[in-house]
Amino acid sequence: MSARSDAGLARPGARAINRAAIVDRNFLDFLDGWDEPAAAPADPDAVMRPGSTLTGRVFLDLFRYQIQSRQIDLVAREMRARNEGFYTIGSSGHEGNAALGYLTRGDDPAFLHYRSGAFMMARGARDPAADPVYDTALSLAASAEDPISGGRHKVWGNRKLWVPPQTSTIASHLPKAVGAAIALEQTKRTRVEPPVSGDAIVVCSFGDASANHSAAAGAFNAAQWTSYQGLPAPVLFVCEDNGLGISVKTPRGWIEANFRQRPGLDYFRADGLDLVDCFDVSRQAVAHCRATRRPVFLHLDLRRLLGHAGTDVETDYLGLAEVESTEACDPLLLSAETALETGLLDVDSVRSLYEEIREQTRDAARRAARTAKLSSREQVVAPLAPYHPDRVNAEAVRVPTSEARLEAFGGVSRLPENGPPRHLSLLINRALHDLMIKYPQMTVFGEDVARKGGVYTVTSGLARAFRGNRVFNTLLDETTILGMAQGQAIMGLLPFPEIQYLAYFHNACDQIRGEAASLQFFSNGQFANPMVMRIASLGYQKGFGGHFHNDNSFTALRDIPGLVIACPSRGDDAAMMLRTCAALAQVDGRVVAFMEPIALYMAKDLYAEKDGGWQFPYPAPDRSAPLGEPRIYHPQARDLLVITYGNGVPMSLRAARRLESVSGQQTCVMDLRWLKPLNATAIAEYADQFERVLVVDEGRQTGGVSEEIFTALDEHASQALRKSRVTGADTYIPLGAAANLVLLSEDEIFEAATTLLDATAG
Repeated sequence: MSARSDAGLARPGARAINRAAIVDRNFLDFLDGWDEPAAAPADPDAVMRPGSTLTGRVFLDLFRYQIQSRQIDLVAREMRARNEGFYTIGSSGHEGNAALGYLTRGDDPAFLHYRSGAFMMARGARDPAADPVYDTALSLAASAEDPISGGRHKVWGNRKLWVPPQTSTIASHLPKAVGAAIALEQTKRTRVEPPVSGDAIVVCSFGDASANHSAAAGAFNAAQWTSYQGLPAPVLFVCEDNGLGISVKTPRGWIEANFRQRPGLDYFRADGLDLVDCFDVSRQAVAHCRATRRPVFLHLDLRRLLGHAGTDVETDYLGLAEVESTEACDPLLLSAETALETGLLDVDSVRSLYEEIREQTRDAARRAARTAKLSSREQVVAPLAPYHPDRVNAEAVRVPTSEARLEAFGGVSRLPENGPPRHLSLLINRALHDLMIKYPQMTVFGEDVARKGGVYTVTSGLARAFRGNRVFNTLLDETTILGMAQGQAIMGLLPFPEIQYLAYFHNACDQIRGEAASLQFFSNGQFANPMVMRIASLGYQKGFGGHFHNDNSFTALRDIPGLVIACPSRGDDAAMMLRTCAALAQVDGRVVAFMEPIALYMAKDLYAEKDGGWQFPYPAPDRSAPLGEPRIYHPQARDLLVITYGNGVPMSLRAARRLESVSGQQTCVMDLRWLKPLNATAIAEYADQFERVLVVDEGRQTGGVSEEIFTALDEHASQALRKSRVTGADTYIPLGAAANLVLLSEDEIFEAATTLLDATAG
C-alpha cells in the first residue's frame, strides 16, 4: 500500500475524535497494511536516489529525528490531559526541517519557528551530553530544570548549540536574525572577535502566514537592501509553508509568487514532505548562503497536522475530507515508505523504532513531570533584570587609556574636560566619543547619524573619528534599527542605536518589549541583548512638528519588564549616566532606554538670557552617576520638595526662585534622572524631611511617572504627606502655539506650589 496513493487513512466520521490519535493510528495502520515485496537490504552508505547527496545512513538519522518530534507532539497532549504539560503547539507535518537541523552547524545561530521540533532533535544530537527529548519534556512541564528557560516558557533553545529562545508567535524574531547576519560580517571590519565561526550563517524559520507580518516585511527588505548594495548578509530565511495561519488559508502560490523574483534574495524551493528532496535542496541553500554571504529564501512546502494546537478543532473551519487528505500526506508516512522501498528498514524495524521512541518520550515526560517547578516570585523574576552594582559602578568609572583619548580628541587642549562648560547635546556627543574609545566593540547607528551627525547633530564627528563602519546610517525603519541592535548584541558588539523621536519608538515597541528585554528572562540568563537605545524625547519644541516631534508619553517604555530608563536634564549628568548605561549593558547585559530631552539639547541659560546657567563642565572620565541616584538642588531647603525629571528640572528651578522671591519659602528640587527602576527608597528618604511634596511630571496625567511616584510616597514614606502633582494633559500635542495649552507650564508649577504651601499654612 502506498502512502502517496491513499487519501483515506483517517476514519470516516472522525470529526469528534482526537485527530492526534488518528494520525498516530494511521502510521501503524500503514505499516500493518504494507503489502509490497520486501526490498533487498540497502547499502546505508549509498545515496538514496541518483543525483541525491543523501545517504541511507543519514536518512535513517533524520527519520529518527522526525519520529522523535512526532512523539513529542503526541506525548505533549497526553501530558496536557494529565495536567502535567502546558503547551500543545506542535511540529507535526513540519518534520522535514530535521534536514536543516542536520545540515546547519552547531554555531550557526538559529532563530526558530515554534514548529521546529525535528530541527531541534537533529541539532541536539550534535551534543553527546544533551538529551533533546527530555529537555523538551522539561520545557513542556514548565520544569525549573528546563535547561533553556528554567520553566518560564516552552521554547526551543540551547545555549551551547546557538539556538536563542523565541517566544514570538509571529515574525518579530526576523529583524534580529537579519541584524545578527549583518553584524557577523561587521565584526570582521571592526576587528571584534565574533562568538561564532567567521563563515557561520544565521538561520531563521517562520510560517507562511507570518511572512505577511510587517516585522517580516521589514526584515526581508533590510536583508535585500543590504544585499543589493553588495554587502554581506548571510541569513537563511526558512519559510515553512503549510498553507494556514491557524484557520486562515494562504492563497495558493502566494509565497512563491511573492519571493521567487525579489532583488537581492536568492530563492530555493523544496518538497518538505519528501525527506530526500528536502535534504538536497536545503543542502544547496545552506551552501549557497555560506559561500556567497547573501540572503537566501528557502521555501519548504509542508502540511500542518493536528491543528494549530491541542484546543484547535480543524473541522470547525476545514472540511473533514480536507483534513483527511492532509493527514494522508503525513511526512512520516512518506519517510517510512521511502525506508521500506529502498530496503533501509523492514516493517518490523520501522514499527519497533516508532514504538521505542514513543516509550522513550513517555518516560521522559513522566520524569519531567516529577521535577521541581518554579515556586516563588523571586525564582520567576531572577534572570529578568540582573544587576551587580559594584561591578557596574567599577566599569562605569573605568577610564580609556590616555593615549587613545589624546589621539581621538586631538591633544590635551581638546580633551572635553579641559574645555568650557557646554550644553546637553555637545556633552552627550563628547561622552559618546569617550565611550567609543573605551569600547572597541561599540557601534552607533540609526537614521542620519553618520555624516550628517543626526537631526540634532548629537552624533556629529563620530563617523569621521571611528572607522570600520562603527557609525553608520540605517534604513528609515525603527523595527530594523532595533532588530539590528539585537543582532549586533548577540554577535558580541555593544550597540547604541538611535531612535530619532520618541513617537517613532512606538512603531517598533515589540522589538524591545517582546524580544530584547525578554531574552534574559526566557533563556534563564544564558542569552542577553545588551544595548543602549538613545531616543530624542519629550516636548517643548515651541510648537514645532506637532505630536511626532513633541511626544511626552513614555508609558509604553515604563511597562516593559527589566528595561532601564534614563533621562538626563543637563549635559554633565548625561555624560555620567551614559557611562553607567554602557556599564549596565556590558556587565549585566541590560537593555537601556536613554531619553534625551530635545528641548534641552541646546539650552544654555537657566534664569536669564545669556546667564549660561544650564551649561556645565564635562565630567572627568572617571566619574559616573550610579543607577537610581538622583541629583538634589537646594538640599538645605525644607519648605517644599519638588520631584521631577527632564524638562521639569529647569522649569521647577525657575518656579522655585520665583516662589522664594514672592514668599521667601525655599524649595528643594529632586531630579530623579533614572525613571525605571524608580528609586522608591531615595524618594521616601527625601520626602520624610518635608511635609509637602509636589510632583512635576511633564508626561500625561494618565500613565505618567507621577502615578508611580505617588505610590512610592504612600507605600514608603514614614509620615503622612500633603502632596500634589502637575502633569501634561491626556492628549496628543498639536502644532504651533496650541502645544503650550496642553504641556505643563512653569506657571502651573508655581501655582501648584503656592497652593500647596498656602493650604498647609492655613
